[in-house]
Amino acid sequence: MQRILVKSPVAIAAFWIGVYLLITLLPLLVLLFYSPPEGRGFWNEFSVALGFIGLAMMALQFALTARINCVEASYGIDIILQFHRYTSIVAFGLIVIHPLILFVTEPETLQLLNILEAPWRARFAVASTTALILLVVTSIWRKPLKIPYESWRILHGILAIAIITSGLAHTIGVGYYLSLFWKNALWDAIALFALWLLIYVRVVKPWFMTKKPYLVEEVIPQRGDVWTLALRARGHEGVNFEPGQFAWITLDISPFRLREHPFSMSSSALKSERLEFSIKALGDFTKHIKNVRPGTKAYLDGPYGVFTTDRYQDSAGFILIAGGIGITPMMSMLVTAAERQDDRPFLLIYASKTWSDVTFREELNELKSQLDLTIVHVIKEPLEDWQGETGYIDRELLEKYIPLRRGSRQYFICAAPVMMNAVETALHKLEVPVTNVHMEHFKLV
Repeated sequence: MQRILVKSPVAIAAFWIGVYLLITLLPLLVLLFYSPPEGRGFWNEFSVALGFIGLAMMALQFALTARINCVEASYGIDIILQFHRYTSIVAFGLIVIHPLILFVTEPETLQLLNILEAPWRARFAVASTTALILLVVTSIWRKPLKIPYESWRILHGILAIAIITSGLAHTIGVGYYLSLFWKNALWDAIALFALWLLIYVRVVKPWFMTKKPYLVEEVIPQRGDVWTLALRARGHEGVNFEPGQFAWITLDISPFRLREHPFSMSSSALKSERLEFSIKALGDFTKHIKNVRPGTKAYLDGPYGVFTTDRYQDSAGFILIAGGIGITPMMSMLVTAAERQDDRPFLLIYASKTWSDVTFREELNELKSQLDLTIVHVIKEPLEDWQGETGYIDRELLEKYIPLRRGSRQYFICAAPVMMNAVETALHKLEVPVTNVHMEHFKLV
């Protein structure tokens, strides 16, 4: 779901969409100034058009994953990465259809698949397509294939570079249009842009991160097998963030190693020198957070995200709906609001498996004395003497607690995908304006 932002107007978001479409279609627009080569039919030209668009879309994937702040602030990282996934599949389809059209209309081109005897331009085409297939397969089925995230990320980058370089080499080798000055200049610019983004992500950004290190100050155990990692800025003032945002953490290794993981801040946005990240032990990396020793060096890339109450200063109040570890960004919002002495009403509907699993249970109860805060705990597996809500957060439960004036509040949802989808559907049926609903996804990778 897209979000309506105060600091990033719809016009800015539309601008970046326009830029994306312009760059994608520019290789075709340039051809309008030239006459097509003689003797080439419609299907040949159509096939070329699909290839050009697909290759341009693949080059732009570097921009979508570079975490460019001015672009990210318009949509949020989760929306951009979802767009990255979908456009990769579209680009894959266009690039695969490109040779299939030629194989059907000109069957003699099938011999180009014989890489031992085919010209080098055809070998580059096969290499680029093979790399693209491997990239899609390893990305969609990474977990079934049991590929570790760090290994997959390195492989993903290598395959992406292979796709672009082999694709450009194939295009140059064919040479029908690359001999044209402006066409050649355009692809040179796209290639240099992709190269710069690669250098920026792999070299420049990690170098800046080394200039602002953090040290682990303490690791605090929480309910629900959650551990709060507290980081103290070393030699700098820390980072300013908005409550609800997140950052990528590199722990105990150089940021050039590219082994980083995204986590939401759970601490107050008013304390930039000490950041807290509350992390549930779920995977290989997170299970070892409890063993991290004070003094361990850490690096941050962030903050990122548009999932924050700070962008809705004119809201009459907030409805926070969390499931499990989804309480983390909500905690940052509530702690920050308490320190600011925010007098607006907050309603927290918090789903947990058991009462003992309720992360920040005591801290949330204490916040009720500092804020106009109502907390509704929903326990899936309650004890016999439990008097509160049970089961799941559904339409009936939401209708019971959210205000009648549904459009007067901003709604924030952070939970597992199944729960978020169910809550989003329920809010839609309760006629909550879509522009008032904001969602944060657990898994960005």
